[in-house]
Amino acid sequence: MEVIRNLTTADGATLGYHLFRGAAAPRRLIVLLHGVASNMSRWSEFVEHTSLKESWDLLRPDLRGHGESFARGRLGLEIWCRDLRDILDAEGYDQALLIGHSLGAQVAVQFAARYPARVRGLVLIDPIFHQALRGGMRVLSWLRPAISLLAVLVHLPSRLGLRRRHIPVRNLRKLDEKTRQDLLAAGKQKEMIELYSSPWEDLKFFPLASFLQELIEISRPLPALAEIKVPILALLSSGITYTDPGITQKMLAGNAQVRTVMVDAYHWPLTEKPRQVREAIEKWCERFPL
Repeated sequence: MEVIRNLTTADGATLGYHLFRGAAAPRRLIVLLHGVASNMSRWSEFVEHTSLKESWDLLRPDLRGHGESFARGRLGLEIWCRDLRDILDAEGYDQALLIGHSLGAQVAVQFAARYPARVRGLVLIDPIFHQALRGGMRVLSWLRPAISLLAVLVHLPSRLGLRRRHIPVRNLRKLDEKTRQDLLAAGKQKEMIELYSSPWEDLKFFPLASFLQELIEISRPLPALAEIKVPILALLSSGITYTDPGITQKMLAGNAQVRTVMVDAYHWPLTEKPRQVREAIEKWCERFPL
Protein backbone atom coordinates (compact mmCIF):
# COMPACT_ATOMS: atom_id res chain seq x y z
CA MET A 1 0.00 0.00 0.00
CA GLU A 2 1.17 3.52 -0.78
CA VAL A 3 1.34 5.75 2.30
CA ILE A 4 1.64 9.51 2.67
CA ARG A 5 4.70 10.70 4.59
CA ASN A 6 6.08 14.04 5.73
CA LEU A 7 9.58 15.08 6.76
CA THR A 8 10.62 18.34 8.42
CA THR A 9 14.07 19.41 7.27
CA ALA A 10 16.80 21.05 9.35
CA ASP A 11 15.85 24.45 7.89
CA GLY A 12 12.19 24.00 8.79
CA ALA A 13 10.69 23.02 5.44
CA THR A 14 8.03 20.31 5.28
CA LEU A 15 8.54 17.72 2.54
CA GLY A 16 5.62 15.59 1.40
CA TYR A 17 6.03 12.28 -0.39
CA HIS A 18 4.22 9.02 -1.09
CA LEU A 19 5.93 5.70 -0.44
CA PHE A 20 4.86 2.30 -1.72
CA ARG A 21 6.61 -0.30 0.41
CA GLY A 22 5.83 -3.93 -0.41
CA ALA A 23 7.25 -5.43 2.78
CA ALA A 24 7.91 -4.49 6.38
CA ALA A 25 11.60 -3.96 5.68
CA PRO A 26 12.90 -1.70 2.88
CA ARG A 27 13.46 -3.38 -0.50
CA ARG A 28 15.18 -1.96 -3.56
CA LEU A 29 13.95 1.58 -4.13
CA ILE A 30 12.85 3.56 -7.18
CA VAL A 31 12.44 7.34 -6.82
CA LEU A 32 10.08 9.11 -9.26
CA LEU A 33 10.90 12.79 -9.84
CA HIS A 34 8.53 15.24 -11.52
CA GLY A 35 9.19 18.27 -13.73
CA VAL A 36 8.79 22.06 -13.70
CA ALA A 37 5.73 23.47 -11.89
CA SER A 38 4.56 19.87 -11.52
CA ASN A 39 4.03 17.50 -8.62
CA MET A 40 4.00 13.83 -7.67
CA SER A 41 0.55 13.24 -9.24
CA ARG A 42 2.35 13.11 -12.61
CA TRP A 43 3.44 9.61 -11.54
CA SER A 44 0.08 8.34 -10.23
CA GLU A 45 -0.71 6.23 -13.28
CA PHE A 46 2.78 4.77 -13.39
CA VAL A 47 2.61 3.69 -9.75
CA GLU A 48 -0.85 2.18 -10.18
CA HIS A 49 -0.02 0.09 -13.26
CA THR A 50 3.66 -0.81 -13.04
CA SER A 51 4.75 -4.38 -12.35
CA LEU A 52 7.84 -2.97 -10.60
CA LYS A 53 5.86 -2.89 -7.35
CA GLU A 54 6.36 -6.64 -7.14
CA SER A 55 10.06 -6.29 -6.35
CA TRP A 56 10.77 -2.57 -5.76
CA ASP A 57 9.60 0.04 -3.30
CA LEU A 58 8.44 3.25 -5.01
CA LEU A 59 8.96 6.75 -3.65
CA ARG A 60 7.44 9.80 -5.31
CA PRO A 61 8.28 13.06 -3.59
CA ASP A 62 7.01 16.54 -4.21
CA LEU A 63 10.16 18.58 -4.73
CA ARG A 64 10.43 21.50 -2.34
CA GLY A 65 8.14 24.28 -3.54
CA HIS A 66 5.63 21.89 -5.13
CA GLY A 67 2.41 20.16 -4.10
CA GLU A 68 2.60 18.72 -0.58
CA SER A 69 6.09 20.23 -0.18
CA PHE A 70 4.84 23.74 -0.92
CA ALA A 71 7.18 26.47 0.25
CA ARG A 72 8.11 29.97 -0.79
CA GLY A 73 11.70 31.08 -0.89
CA ARG A 74 14.89 29.79 -2.48
CA LEU A 75 14.70 26.72 -4.71
CA GLY A 76 17.41 24.97 -6.68
CA LEU A 77 19.12 21.75 -7.62
CA GLU A 78 21.38 21.77 -4.56
CA ILE A 79 18.36 22.09 -2.26
CA TRP A 80 16.33 19.41 -4.04
CA CYS A 81 19.27 16.98 -3.94
CA ARG A 82 19.81 17.60 -0.25
CA ASP A 83 16.10 17.12 0.45
CA LEU A 84 16.10 13.80 -1.43
CA ARG A 85 19.14 12.64 0.54
CA ASP A 86 17.33 13.48 3.77
CA ILE A 87 14.24 11.52 2.72
CA LEU A 88 16.33 8.46 1.84
CA ASP A 89 18.06 8.71 5.22
CA ALA A 90 14.75 9.03 7.07
CA GLU A 91 13.26 5.99 5.31
CA GLY A 92 16.35 3.81 5.68
CA TYR A 93 17.46 3.50 2.04
CA ASP A 94 21.17 3.48 1.26
CA GLN A 95 20.65 3.49 -2.53
CA ALA A 96 17.97 4.23 -5.09
CA LEU A 97 17.30 4.06 -8.79
CA LEU A 98 16.24 7.55 -9.85
CA ILE A 99 13.68 8.15 -12.60
CA GLY A 100 13.14 11.78 -13.55
CA HIS A 101 11.18 13.68 -16.18
CA SER A 102 12.55 17.01 -17.49
CA LEU A 103 13.52 18.98 -14.34
CA GLY A 104 13.32 15.67 -12.47
CA ALA A 105 15.98 14.29 -14.81
CA GLN A 106 18.18 17.29 -13.96
CA VAL A 107 17.76 16.53 -10.26
CA ALA A 108 18.58 12.85 -10.87
CA VAL A 109 21.85 13.65 -12.68
CA GLN A 110 22.86 16.23 -10.10
CA PHE A 111 22.11 13.82 -7.27
CA ALA A 112 24.19 11.08 -8.95
CA ALA A 113 27.11 13.51 -9.27
CA ARG A 114 26.85 14.69 -5.66
CA TYR A 115 26.07 11.35 -3.99
CA PRO A 116 27.40 8.65 -6.35
CA ALA A 117 27.37 5.87 -3.75
CA ARG A 118 23.64 6.32 -3.25
CA VAL A 119 22.57 5.81 -6.87
CA ARG A 120 21.95 2.39 -8.44
CA GLY A 121 20.92 3.69 -11.87
CA LEU A 122 19.21 6.55 -13.72
CA VAL A 123 16.24 6.82 -16.04
CA LEU A 124 16.22 10.22 -17.74
CA ILE A 125 13.00 11.14 -19.52
CA ASP A 126 13.63 14.07 -21.86
CA PRO A 127 16.61 15.49 -19.94
CA ILE A 128 17.38 19.08 -20.85
CA PHE A 129 21.01 19.66 -21.76
CA HIS A 130 22.11 23.29 -21.90
CA GLN A 131 23.82 22.66 -25.27
CA ALA A 132 20.59 21.29 -26.81
CA LEU A 133 18.27 24.14 -25.84
CA ARG A 134 16.38 25.75 -28.68
CA GLY A 135 13.86 28.53 -29.29
CA GLY A 136 12.56 30.42 -26.30
CA MET A 137 14.37 28.19 -23.83
CA ARG A 138 17.71 29.03 -25.44
CA VAL A 139 16.94 32.74 -25.19
CA LEU A 140 15.98 32.29 -21.54
CA SER A 141 19.31 30.56 -20.85
CA TRP A 142 21.11 33.67 -22.16
CA LEU A 143 18.99 35.82 -19.84
CA ARG A 144 19.63 33.79 -16.68
CA PRO A 145 21.26 36.69 -14.73
CA ALA A 146 18.31 38.95 -15.49
CA ILE A 147 15.81 36.21 -14.57
CA SER A 148 17.67 35.63 -11.29
CA LEU A 149 17.33 39.32 -10.43
CA LEU A 150 13.65 39.31 -11.46
CA ALA A 151 12.98 36.29 -9.22
CA VAL A 152 14.43 38.19 -6.25
CA LEU A 153 12.36 41.29 -7.02
CA VAL A 154 9.17 39.28 -7.48
CA HIS A 155 9.74 37.52 -4.15
CA LEU A 156 10.12 40.75 -2.16
CA PRO A 157 6.37 41.56 -1.98
CA SER A 158 5.74 37.97 -0.92
CA ARG A 159 8.08 38.40 2.06
CA LEU A 160 5.99 41.43 3.04
CA GLY A 161 2.81 39.36 2.91
CA LEU A 162 1.64 40.62 -0.51
CA ARG A 163 0.94 37.32 -2.24
CA ARG A 164 -1.77 34.91 -3.28
CA ARG A 165 -3.21 33.38 -0.14
CA HIS A 166 -4.28 30.15 -1.78
CA ILE A 167 -2.61 28.30 -4.65
CA PRO A 168 -4.50 25.15 -5.67
CA VAL A 169 -2.70 21.84 -6.16
CA ARG A 170 -2.89 20.58 -9.73
CA ASN A 171 -4.13 17.02 -10.25
CA LEU A 172 -1.95 16.00 -13.18
CA ARG A 173 -3.40 12.53 -13.45
CA LYS A 174 -6.83 13.96 -14.19
CA LEU A 175 -5.29 16.46 -16.59
CA ASP A 176 -3.40 13.71 -18.45
CA GLU A 177 -6.47 11.48 -18.73
CA LYS A 178 -8.60 14.38 -20.01
CA THR A 179 -5.88 15.40 -22.47
CA ARG A 180 -5.69 11.92 -23.98
CA GLN A 181 -9.45 11.73 -24.25
CA ASP A 182 -10.19 15.24 -25.54
CA LEU A 183 -7.07 16.18 -27.50
CA LEU A 184 -4.76 13.28 -28.37
CA ALA A 185 -7.58 10.91 -29.34
CA ALA A 186 -8.75 13.59 -31.79
CA GLY A 187 -5.27 14.14 -33.23
CA LYS A 188 -4.93 17.59 -31.65
CA GLN A 189 -1.23 17.41 -30.77
CA LYS A 190 -0.74 21.13 -31.41
CA GLU A 191 -3.39 22.03 -28.86
CA MET A 192 -1.84 19.62 -26.36
CA ILE A 193 1.59 21.21 -26.78
CA GLU A 194 0.12 24.69 -26.31
CA LEU A 195 -1.64 23.60 -23.12
CA TYR A 196 1.31 21.79 -21.55
CA SER A 197 3.91 24.40 -22.48
CA SER A 198 1.84 27.41 -21.41
CA PRO A 199 3.44 29.31 -18.49
CA TRP A 200 0.06 30.95 -17.87
CA GLU A 201 -1.46 27.55 -17.11
CA ASP A 202 1.45 26.66 -14.82
CA LEU A 203 1.19 29.95 -12.95
CA LYS A 204 -2.40 29.20 -11.96
CA PHE A 205 -0.90 26.54 -9.70
CA PHE A 206 2.57 27.86 -8.94
CA PRO A 207 4.08 31.11 -7.58
CA LEU A 208 5.80 33.34 -10.13
CA ALA A 209 9.01 33.65 -8.08
CA SER A 210 9.28 29.86 -7.85
CA PHE A 211 8.59 29.45 -11.55
CA LEU A 212 11.36 31.89 -12.45
CA GLN A 213 13.81 30.01 -10.24
CA GLU A 214 12.91 26.76 -11.97
CA LEU A 215 13.58 28.27 -15.39
CA ILE A 216 17.05 29.14 -14.12
CA GLU A 217 17.67 25.65 -12.77
CA ILE A 218 16.41 23.74 -15.78
CA SER A 219 18.74 25.66 -18.09
CA ARG A 220 21.76 25.16 -15.84
CA PRO A 221 24.59 23.06 -17.38
CA LEU A 222 24.60 19.47 -16.12
CA PRO A 223 27.61 17.55 -14.79
CA ALA A 224 29.37 15.56 -17.51
CA LEU A 225 27.58 12.25 -17.97
CA ALA A 226 30.94 10.54 -18.42
CA GLU A 227 31.41 11.06 -14.68
CA ILE A 228 28.25 9.12 -13.83
CA LYS A 229 29.29 5.48 -13.26
CA VAL A 230 25.89 3.77 -13.20
CA PRO A 231 23.63 2.37 -15.96
CA ILE A 232 21.44 5.01 -17.61
CA LEU A 233 18.26 4.67 -19.64
CA ALA A 234 17.33 7.76 -21.67
CA LEU A 235 13.78 8.05 -23.00
CA LEU A 236 13.71 10.81 -25.60
CA SER A 237 10.71 12.34 -27.33
CA SER A 238 11.16 12.44 -31.10
CA GLY A 239 9.13 15.64 -31.47
CA ILE A 240 11.07 18.90 -31.21
CA THR A 241 9.94 21.26 -28.45
CA TYR A 242 12.45 22.64 -25.92
CA THR A 243 15.55 20.79 -27.08
CA ASP A 244 17.10 19.35 -30.21
CA PRO A 245 16.88 15.51 -30.06
CA GLY A 246 20.01 15.08 -32.21
CA ILE A 247 22.19 17.20 -29.93
CA THR A 248 20.69 15.49 -26.89
CA GLN A 249 21.66 12.08 -28.28
CA LYS A 250 25.22 13.29 -28.87
CA MET A 251 25.42 14.46 -25.26
CA LEU A 252 24.18 11.10 -24.03
CA ALA A 253 26.71 9.28 -26.19
CA GLY A 254 29.43 10.59 -23.88
CA ASN A 255 28.58 7.76 -21.47
CA ALA A 256 29.01 4.21 -22.75
CA GLN A 257 26.46 2.92 -20.21
CA VAL A 258 23.58 4.93 -21.72
CA ARG A 259 20.83 3.10 -23.55
CA THR A 260 18.51 5.37 -25.55
CA VAL A 261 14.88 4.68 -26.47
CA MET A 262 12.97 7.07 -28.72
CA VAL A 263 9.31 7.79 -27.99
CA ASP A 264 6.88 9.33 -30.48
CA ALA A 265 5.96 12.25 -28.22
CA TYR A 266 6.57 15.96 -27.56
CA HIS A 267 8.37 16.21 -24.20
CA TRP A 268 5.43 14.79 -22.21
CA PRO A 269 5.69 11.04 -22.88
CA LEU A 270 4.17 10.18 -19.49
CA THR A 271 1.03 11.89 -20.79
CA GLU A 272 1.25 10.95 -24.46
CA LYS A 273 2.61 7.39 -24.32
CA PRO A 274 2.33 6.19 -20.71
CA ARG A 275 2.27 2.48 -21.55
CA GLN A 276 5.33 2.66 -23.82
CA VAL A 277 7.27 4.58 -21.17
CA ARG A 278 6.24 2.19 -18.42
CA GLU A 279 7.12 -0.94 -20.40
CA ALA A 280 10.50 0.45 -21.48
CA ILE A 281 11.40 1.22 -17.87
CA GLU A 282 10.18 -2.15 -16.62
CA LYS A 283 12.19 -4.04 -19.22
CA TRP A 284 15.35 -2.04 -18.51
CA CYS A 285 15.00 -2.60 -14.76
CA GLU A 286 15.29 -6.36 -15.34
CA ARG A 287 19.05 -5.83 -15.50
CA PHE A 288 19.19 -5.20 -11.76
CA PRO A 289 19.40 -8.44 -9.76
CA LEU A 290 17.21 -9.03 -6.71
